[in-house]
Amino acid sequence: HHHHHHGRPILEVPESVTGPWKGDVNLPCTYDPLQGYTQVLVKWLVQRGSDPVTIFLRDSSGDHIQQAKYQGRLHVSHKVPGDVSLQLSTLEMDDRSHYTCEVTWQTPDGNQVVRDKITELRVQKLSVSKPTVTTGSGYGFTVPQGMRISLQCQARGSPPISYIWYKQQTNNQEPIKVATLSTLLFKPAVIADSGSYFCTAKGQVGSEQHSDIVKFVVKD
Repeated sequence: HHHHHHGRPILEVPESVTGPWKGDVNLPCTYDPLQGYTQVLVKWLVQRGSDPVTIFLRDSSGDHIQQAKYQGRLHVSHKVPGDVSLQLSTLEMDDRSHYTCEVTWQTPDGNQVVRDKITELRVQKLSVSKPTVTTGSGYGFTVPQGMRISLQCQARGSPPISYIWYKQQTNNQEPIKVATLSTLLFKPAVIADSGSYFCTAKGQVGSEQHSDIVKFVVKD
């Protein structure tokens, strides 16, 4: 159980977050909900010159985005109590700034308490990371024949990222290209699909990256 910090809510916000240019970023802002404290207002502000400007407001009437620049690409968490993190998509270089998360609570004695914390958003042209491979099933990489299954290739970096799937050949020949999407779909998987697969990812920036090799086994 969380210790109550002298019965006052505390915002947890990282000092800085780096997001990929053209990609999406999450600016975390969380607190432990306290007995008797009701969240009445959430604001996100951004530093414009010397003044902070409100870009998002959540009050009793709902969520309001205050600046056209953020319309359609700004979202603030609401599903988990105490999580008011800001998601910003399609980052531009000029989104770099200091962002303030500000929360107001009604206290048990009917007063209001306000807390705010600042985080710095950096935007970088990020080269592609080594892709990871996951499967869309609970079976892992060994599956029964006849099952519909997909292997997913995922890399971080500045989009657009293009993916290619390869299947290795037994007799030292060049691997065969089997898909040019992030998802390799077997519908359904047959025994001949068994083999060693890998994917590559190439982004706007940096060189092509290869995933680890996955041994995919289809059993009778």
